[in-house]
Amino acid sequence: MNVQPYLFFDGRCEEAMAFYTKVLGAQVEVMMRFRDSPDPGSIPPGGADKVMHCNFRVGDTQLMASDGMCGGKPAFQGFSLCINAADDAEASRLFQALADGGQVQMPLGKTFFASSFGMVADRYSVGWMVIAGSEPE
Repeated sequence: MNVQPYLFFDGRCEEAMAFYTKVLGAQVEVMMRFRDSPDPGSIPPGGADKVMHCNFRVGDTQLMASDGMCGGKPAFQGFSLCINAADDAEASRLFQALADGGQVQMPLGKTFFASSFGMVADRYSVGWMVIAGSEPE
């Protein structure tokens, strides 16, 4: 069994993929547009060029995404994506990149369970937790 996140960017999917490619090294493997659908009734108004379906990878993790109904107001609630960084320097770089244009929910810092941990909602409102270096005591 495999569980994969499917993110709905509500009209900003292509922009989000460019951002994740730049800051996370994501690799877009598939990007299909609504105009490519054989069912013209499935195209949201004004959404022919929007993303109907996208597969992308961040490291070893495959995620999926779409523009959904292209309403322009993505809402990501009740979950966060967690990145396990190789070290504190990578955690800092990733956290700062995701925070650019977003909102820091918990600043990156040392905790009782990791040498670096922080929480941020990026510019698309996707929640991220960045962690590095567990601290055995």
